[in-house]
Amino acid sequence: MIDREQYMPDPAYGAKVKKDGPQKDKWTLILVRELRHSPEKVWQALTDQAQLREWAPFVTDASLGAVGTVNLTWVGTPTPIEIKVTRAEAPKVLEYGDQRWELEPFAGGTRLTLWHAIDRRYISWGAAGWHIAFDVLDRLLSGAPIGRIIGADAMKFEGWHRLVAEYARQFDNKTPK
Repeated sequence: MIDREQYMPDPAYGAKVKKDGPQKDKWTLILVRELRHSPEKVWQALTDQAQLREWAPFVTDASLGAVGTVNLTWVGTPTPIEIKVTRAEAPKVLEYGDQRWELEPFAGGTRLTLWHAIDRRYISWGAAGWHIAFDVLDRLLSGAPIGRIIGADAMKFEGWHRLVAEYARQFDNKTPK
């Protein structure tokens, strides 16, 4: 069993970026992670307020599991933003704000895909942050939580700078210009 102090992120994997339209800073970060847990269990972790507080880089004032308006607060920002959950098809597709989540049954677990609109300048940081959040999510769902590691806390972990650099190299080599 691993604890928080022993946590070290794996090398960068499962991410790509694509340019969105003619604006130079509009990009989508696409992350894919295979989890050992059922789509139903992963869906609950993506939508339930209490579970989101254990792994996600934001908190919400309501469940994300139904179409409607929710206040979402990114950790490190003082002001919540009102987002609209535009699609909530349990346990397959969840769309809100600038994110789209897709859950597919895969090898007894779930292939989780996140599309996240992001400013070009922050792609490597975003990929590293979500990478760590997904690691924390996987441990939470396995019954061995290590606690949320996000924002400034993530940057203090050994492996953070390596992970950011690996994603930066990956995207610089493969990002359309």
